[in-house]
Amino acid sequence: MRPAHVLALALTLAAPAFAAAPAPSPSPLAAEARAGLARATAFLRGLSAGGGYLWRYSPDLRERAGENPATPTQVWVQPPGTPSVGQAFLRAWEVTGDPAYLDAAQAAADALATGQLESGGWDYLIDFDPAQASAWYRRTDIGRISPAEAAKRKNTTTFDDDNTQSALRLLVAVVAASPSPGGEREARLRAARDYGLRRLLEAQRPNGGWPQRWNGQRVDPAAYPVRPARIPADYPREHPKTNYNGHYTLNDHTQRDCVLTLLEAARATGNAEYRAAALRGADFLLLAQLPEPQPVWAQQYNPQLEPAWARAFEPPSVCSSESVGALRLLIEMHVETGDARYLAPVPRALAWFDRSEIAPGRWARMYELGTNRPVYGDRDGRIKYRLEDLSEERRTGYSWESDYGVPGLRRQYEEVRERGRDALLAKRRAAEEKARSAAGRAAQARALEPKVRAALAALDAEGRWLGPAGRRSAGPWITTSAYLANARVLCDYLEAVRP
Repeated sequence: MRPAHVLALALTLAAPAFAAAPAPSPSPLAAEARAGLARATAFLRGLSAGGGYLWRYSPDLRERAGENPATPTQVWVQPPGTPSVGQAFLRAWEVTGDPAYLDAAQAAADALATGQLESGGWDYLIDFDPAQASAWYRRTDIGRISPAEAAKRKNTTTFDDDNTQSALRLLVAVVAASPSPGGEREARLRAARDYGLRRLLEAQRPNGGWPQRWNGQRVDPAAYPVRPARIPADYPREHPKTNYNGHYTLNDHTQRDCVLTLLEAARATGNAEYRAAALRGADFLLLAQLPEPQPVWAQQYNPQLEPAWARAFEPPSVCSSESVGALRLLIEMHVETGDARYLAPVPRALAWFDRSEIAPGRWARMYELGTNRPVYGDRDGRIKYRLEDLSEERRTGYSWESDYGVPGLRRQYEEVRERGRDALLAKRRAAEEKARSAAGRAAQARALEPKVRAALAALDAEGRWLGPAGRRSAGPWITTSAYLANARVLCDYLEAVRP
């Protein structure tokens, strides 16, 4: 067997050289930004496995990880993994015109196409080691392995954490940017896009919602009735240790990400079926609003659309954070469609926020069903009523109290209500036109200059942006988050100063 570092090098795709000589630009700083972006991208691409990326790498490359420790043959899907990096490459191509960036974005999309599951989506990671890859039932295995063998393999599409949705959005964007009709690679990416979107529609429940995870099997519609959400008369007070993968989940913006992904796909492809499914997803949120006196949303629901347990520290409850996310999406769906139904839930929900503050401008994340008393959860699966009763690990490792964006939600709603949809859209168009004007771009460039200089100063001689790697790793690491943040600054600046 080859050593891991040799295997990793073998898996790294050959990367075309990025343009060393900057294109003509109006300032020396723009040339430096272009060169710095090229150097950082070339270094990062040298770390790729099969065109994909993890979240972080130790400076000596002996350790690497996504959310969890990983091997040199693995890449991560969940942001800020492969789809996020691919989108950054695509953005760099858009502002520089350098085809090497487009090739890097296509390679990232190709990594996703390789790891796409038969169920249409993605696990959190993709492994390019052939021995390890056989643990998954991939789309490319269809017709190549027996049903008995397929049944043994992992085939769970994950919608949680913007996992599958981010992968689909990269495929949609890369296919839209790629040559048409294109060659073998373009055809492969288009097939992965179309298959994944079709399966996303198949995973949608009759009421328009999506489960947290999906095994690719269609559900019995009778088991998932289309009815308004309700608060159960009784529910387990301790974690029942049941599988919640099939629950409708609002945590981590699962529903929102499905809706927005389908809207992007509809715009890029012209397929009206995707838009219709996105609207059904928004309609699900109308059904999922709980009745008075708690007219907001739960973190997760069972098939009867009742708040339900998820993890041991996530009891059935109404949730301020997830409710803000639901309301923001509904307001934007009103702006998108002009349908007043999407604004109707907002006043009732805002009134609930008014009477549910635990301190001025502060809310608990979870409130008990019926009593509206703040509740907290721990890994012992028991409901707590005081934050100080939680273990240290859960007290600091989960968000329990905050403003959860409620003030911004109020401003968003008030602007839509006061201006009206047409005036708001006109305001947004005017702002976009101003930003694209010569004066607007000049102002943007001036505002970005200090950030550009800071990004270039932080780039080391090897082309690395080192950054904090989180609680699990000591010292600065090579992180995709650092690359994404700095590349965004450089790309925004290069767009602003582009002739």
